[in-house]
Formats: sequence, structure tokens, C-alpha cells
Amino acid sequence: MKVIGIAGWSGAGKTTLLTRLIPQLTGQGLKVSTIKHAHHAFDVDVPGKDSWRHREAGASEVLVSSRNRFALMHELRGDAEPTLLELLGKLSSVDLVIIEGFKFDAHPKIEVHRLANEKPLLHPQDPHIVAIASDAVTQAPIPCVHLDDVAAISAMILAKAAPLAALRATLSGA
Repeated sequence: MKVIGIAGWSGAGKTTLLTRLIPQLTGQGLKVSTIKHAHHAFDVDVPGKDSWRHREAGASEVLVSSRNRFALMHELRGDAEPTLLELLGKLSSVDLVIIEGFKFDAHPKIEVHRLANEKPLLHPQDPHIVAIASDAVTQAPIPCVHLDDVAAISAMILAKAAPLAALRATLSGA
């Protein structure tokens, strides 16, 4: 299993890029999973449904299953937010995990930069950014490709993704 991140300021197009990259990568026969960090409260459950009622009643975890999919919801109930390493440990084994967000964690990342955002590049301050995908010409000591060149970004992802075992050592401080 290999891991890489997509990082950038809000509005840079990270999610849009991911929705274009995933079919490109799965079309090459890869199994891909994603982890998305949210900076706000969110809910994947429907108020009033049985699983929501279980969670609201105080269940620590609620697993909903059907013949098409299953979803596991875990309530932190005041516990600390899980680390990226802990979240990676919860995933089934796949060929590639793409992380959206967690932009300050120590995993290899492709920076998504959009000129219209008028935000500075992250890479000068983050040694874990290994490449840039931008809609502008960018002078940097790391590879840069155009934001619309999904094939080139996919190739960069495959070249720069880190094996999970190596990432575990980095993230755990070993």
C-alpha cells in the first residue's frame, strides 16, 4: 500500500482534481482509497434513521451494512481526533491511498495551487511537498505540471507515493 497527499489552500481545486484522478488511476487497474480531513462538524448519517438513532443514543460505533456497501461511524465523544497514522490503520489494504487535507502532516504531498486564489505556495515551507499541480507557470525546485494534465499528475502520484511501512516510521517518529 502506498500513500500520498493532495494539499493546498481552500478553493484550490483539490476535490475536483481528485474526482478526475481517481478514474484515471482505477482505469490503470489500481485499487484506490481516500482519506478526507474536515475542519468542521460533519454528518454522514440521516437524522431519524435507525443508525442515527443508535448514535444519538450513545453508541460508540455504528456499522450499517447492506449487500452494496457498509459504513462505520465512530463517535469520538470528546476523545482526541485520530492521527493520520491511526486513520490509515483503519483502511482495508489497497494499492494507493490519497489523502486530501492534513496539509501539515509529514507525508509526501502534491500541492494544488490556483493563481486566482491569491494564496502563496505551501512548498517553500513544507519539505514534504514533492510536486506542484498549478494553473500557472511556477518556478520551483520540485516537479511542476499543469493542473489540467491529469495523466501527468497521476504519473507523479505513482512515482512519489510512499510505502505505508516507510510512512509509519516517519509519522510515528521512529
